[in-house]
Amino acid sequence: MAATDIDVNYVAHLARLSLSPEEAQKFGAQLKSVLGYIEKLQEVDVNGIEPTAHAFPLINVTRPDEVRPSLDHAEALRNAPAQANGLFMVPKIVE
Repeated sequence: MAATDIDVNYVAHLARLSLSPEEAQKFGAQLKSVLGYIEKLQEVDVNGIEPTAHAFPLINVTRPDEVRPSLDHAEALRNAPAQANGLFMVPKIVE
């Protein structure tokens, strides 16, 4: 797409924007400069360069999942201020 083929009013309509004629002219010039820069980037020879998603290789810093012992039911309820039928009792907050 050539930089001169930009229909600013159509793009503004897609973005749900209402532009005055002055704003449309201003944004048209800005879009042309952005597209001109993209055309410059397309001239760069990238043959033999592997595509990447990040500049650095990412390493997961979380620990691996492993099964470990946890509290049994009675131990979990031991310090509960109120319990009934093996469940924690909490005050009602929704009316």
